[in-house]
Amino acid sequence: MSRKKIPFIALHKCFRHPLPEGHRFPMAKYELLPQQLLYEAIVTKDDFFAPQPVEIKFLTKVHQASYLERLLHLTLDPREVRRIGFPRSEALVDRELRITNGTILAALAALKRGIGFNIAGGTHHAGSDWGEGFCLLNDQAVAASYLVHQLQVKKVLIIDLDVHQGNGTAEIFQNEPRVFTFSVHGQNNYPFKKEKSDWDIGLPDGTKGSEYLKIVEEALQTIYYKVRPEFIFYQAGVDVLETDKMGKLKLTLEDCRQRDQMVFRFCKKWNLPVQVSMGGGYSAQLRNLLTAHCNTFKEGILLLLR
Repeated sequence: MSRKKIPFIALHKCFRHPLPEGHRFPMAKYELLPQQLLYEAIVTKDDFFAPQPVEIKFLTKVHQASYLERLLHLTLDPREVRRIGFPRSEALVDRELRITNGTILAALAALKRGIGFNIAGGTHHAGSDWGEGFCLLNDQAVAASYLVHQLQVKKVLIIDLDVHQGNGTAEIFQNEPRVFTFSVHGQNNYPFKKEKSDWDIGLPDGTKGSEYLKIVEEALQTIYYKVRPEFIFYQAGVDVLETDKMGKLKLTLEDCRQRDQMVFRFCKKWNLPVQVSMGGGYSAQLRNLLTAHCNTFKEGILLLLR
């Protein structure tokens, strides 16, 4: 199979998981996003692959065995279920296992193609022994651990630009020098108890796109020399949009597109493979979510594949 024919986007029909009517999580985007990407001819059907569930042995490098036992056997207590925000079920667990493996496989595709995507993922609130904020397993943390332990990648940089701090990712890697965690987020937004990333930039409510982009650009100009990574994971949440119900920032769709472009230009400049997970997004209008996510794909593919 040629380099260009390697599938590089994780997608499975279970990514759109049925939820109770009126649930605030926009699960429909996982069905609509690939449809829109195909409609706009950004990708082809051959670019997608359907991941199998991840092997448990790779999870244990990141998540504690006691938590995994409760999660996999549906014995999380009601408090833990409320903290996650999804009703527990075997189908939900299977979904999380496939999302996590999708990110591992997308990272492996990125090593060959330069970039790999997961239609879902970016579940950065899941810590070593907890799930929260619609996150059960931390897909990018598991994939970063896989690269470090299985492929001996010496240094991984996780760039988390979701509006909510990647608290689970920060906690998981707090004592792992081979993984550098970088988060730009709303300082006064969820989670209200922040963990300590290797580099945190907390922004005040109402931060506008011009200021946000300047901060991200300046950080990217220095972070390579600070970390000297061999691989990038990018959590590309679009809940930074002004239209987002939970975001509290003031970015336009164009601001969000320029943010993605900055990250991918950084990867191209330093010849760094990058895996991208979609992260959060809670705009009232699904078209805003789809446009922002599609822009992430457009910018990454334009700069790193064409």
